[in-house]
Formats: sequence, C-alpha cells, structure tokens
Amino acid sequence: MTDALKRLSDEGVAIWLDDLSRKRITSGNLAELIDQSHVVGVTTNPSIFQKAISQGDGYEQQLTDLAARKVTVEEAVRMITTADVRDAADILRPVFDATDGQDGRVSIEVDPRLAHNTLATTAEAKQLAWLVDRPNTLIKIPATKAGLPAITETIGRGISVNVTLIFSLERYRAVMDAYLAGLEKAKAAGLDLSKIHSVASFFVSRVDTEIDKRLDAIGSDEAKAAKGKSALANARLAYEAYEEVFSSDRWAALDNAQANKQRPLWASTGVKDPSLKDTLYVDDLVAPNTVNTMPEATLEAVADHGEITGNTVAGGYDQARADLDAIKKLGISYDEVVQVLEDEGVEKFEASWNDLLKSTEAELSRLAPSEG
Repeated sequence: MTDALKRLSDEGVAIWLDDLSRKRITSGNLAELIDQSHVVGVTTNPSIFQKAISQGDGYEQQLTDLAARKVTVEEAVRMITTADVRDAADILRPVFDATDGQDGRVSIEVDPRLAHNTLATTAEAKQLAWLVDRPNTLIKIPATKAGLPAITETIGRGISVNVTLIFSLERYRAVMDAYLAGLEKAKAAGLDLSKIHSVASFFVSRVDTEIDKRLDAIGSDEAKAAKGKSALANARLAYEAYEEVFSSDRWAALDNAQANKQRPLWASTGVKDPSLKDTLYVDDLVAPNTVNTMPEATLEAVADHGEITGNTVAGGYDQARADLDAIKKLGISYDEVVQVLEDEGVEKFEASWNDLLKSTEAELSRLAPSEG
C-alpha cells in the first residue's frame, strides 16, 4: 500500500499530514501513520481545529476543567490547541531527532485575526512557542504584507516558522527575503542558525479553483484547454525561484554559518475538481527538499494509486511560463487572482477561528458548574 509513499519520500519529498485531532493522537492513529505511511510531520490551521473540537472527541475532560476555572474562551481555545500540538510533537520527536530537526515537526497558527498586525503577530508567535514549549514546533505566520516583517522578527529570535497562505510568485520571493533577513538578524545576535528551520507553504489547488472558474465563464476552446494547469505552473515557478534564491551569494554566507534552507511546502493539495486525478498535486510536484502536506484522503489516494515517476518539476519551467501566459492572453489577471485568494484565505481562517470560539464558548457554558 505504501510503495508510492515510500518512492515519494525517497525522491526527497517530506510527507506531512494536513490534519490533527485529539482522537487521532490518543487512538494511536498518528503514530500508525508515521510508522506505516511515511508521515514525518503535521500541519494544523484554524479550520482543522474547529472541525476537531466541534466533533468533540476527547475534549470533554479538559473543557470541564477549563469551565470550572472560568477561563476566557480565548484562553480555553489556546489551552486546547496547544495541548494537541504538544502531544503530536512528542509523538513526532523521534523523527525530529533522526532528521536533525528537519522533519518531525508540528505547525500551529497565530490567531488569524492578527494577520494584518505585525506587532501582534510577532508577540503571538513568541507566546505560542513558549506555550507549546517543544523544539519541533513551527509557528505559522501568514504571508500578508504585515506578516513579512513578523517573519523576519520571529526567525531573528530563533523561533522556527511555517509561512502560510502564499499564492503569488512575487509574494513568495518576499517571503524568502524575510527569512534570509531573519537569519541575518539571528546570526548578528549570535544564535545557532542550524537550529532554526522554516517552510514556505505555497497553496496549490485553490489557484486552479479560482482560475478554472474564470476559464469556465469564458467558455472558449482555448479556455477549456487551459483548465487544470495554472496551479502546477505556479508551484513549479515557485520552485525555480527557490533554486535561484538558495544558490545566491547572500545565501552562501548564511550557508557557511550552518543555516537551513527554507523548504517549499505544497499546501492545499486535495484536488477539488472531480475531472482531475485526485493525486495530481502530489504526482506532478515531486522535487527534492520539498514538503507535501496532505489531507488523509489524498494520503490514502497516493498510497493506493499514486504515480511517482521521479522529479516532475525540473525541466518544466518554460512550459509553466507558457501555461500562465495563456491565462493572461485570455484576459485573466494573475495579480487579481492571487490577491483574491490571499484575502479569501485570511477571511476563511478568521471565520473558522470565530466558529471555534463560538463552539468552545457553548461547551464551556454547558459544562459550567452550578453555583453554590
């Protein structure tokens, strides 16, 4: 069952699970995926936690204790989510040790309501790192304009970061620049750069969803022929940018100081369009020193019928440019699409966070001890 996953791993793609719940931790399922499905990391986001906690499995006792203490709903959410991340980090610790800190990591996101506030995002990143208190944590910071200086500041303090919600090539270059600036800051402060890690989460499927919707509206033969190509093209050109930046003179100085490259991470890899193969964003984005974070359905699909045929990114840059040029010629603005996607991404996470607060508040009220 896991031959395709093993081949993927052997090609230099780290397989991370895009999901976490207390049930997954306590049932032994996460440990089983690590043992049998080559999973070497976990990513979370507000939507994942909202789903896990609203389904309720395993949270009753902690919620009862939090209700008895009359904590605020924000504190309750933080206590619950950091507990899950801490436990998952402990399960993944052997992977972390075996890979010298590269993998075996669990990501937790700063409060998405702070996405446009640099100071608050930086403060929240420090707080989360302190709360989870595990060396194999990654703090997720969104790649908004306000997020970029927060990334530099957080990396500069020696805290490892997963940069999330990257859609555009221009913004991705700004993210890499923010990471290098953070490493330079950390180096100037005398920190051990070998202990600082980062991934840059480049979102994939949502690009096709948005662009293909616009292609459907155009409806011409050229538009139909262009469908299902933009997301892969965008991601491949991101990898080209990664190769360029991490072979530069600026990088060489940091490399000499034992710094780690910021790996590209393919996020949003579940295929939304049923006319496309369900393993598309895994099979066709194989490249060394990358991460692919998959929902469990995608992980199972790759294990069952994934077609891992070696590096499917190198050599595809000219075709990728041609695919994005075809979109432009049809009158679709790349810049507008990626801005829409970033705005929607922040809004979706904020909405999930608010839903999480509401459902947690309802549980705290239900479990509150009667007075007297």
